[in-house]
Amino acid sequence: MGILRLRGASRRAASRWGVPRVVALGLVVGVAAGVTVLEAAQPPTTAAQDGFVPMGDVPPEEQMPAAPLVAAAYAVVWAIAVGYLWTIWQRMGTVEADLADVTRRIEDRDEA
Repeated sequence: MGILRLRGASRRAASRWGVPRVVALGLVVGVAAGVTVLEAAQPPTTAAQDGFVPMGDVPPEEQMPAAPLVAAAYAVVWAIAVGYLWTIWQRMGTVEADLADVTRRIEDRDEA
């Protein structure tokens, strides 16, 4: 005996919709309600937040040179990619050598 006993129209509706669909519908409604509550909790935007406002002078301690950092990031990514491809090449060489050895052994066994 279950905790929840359905009778009549409720039982037919539950069997027609299925429990997973009812749970999914409940989750969708819950997420929609949560989004509505979160939107209501956001502070109102001011005029400065409505668009891009360029900054006049940036102090030197706030400036960060982007070009060396981007070049370093690309160098690291390429080094990792080349290293990974080199390890694959080495492993493929080992597999091919093992396959050639197995093929040779099979041919020797068939000849004997």
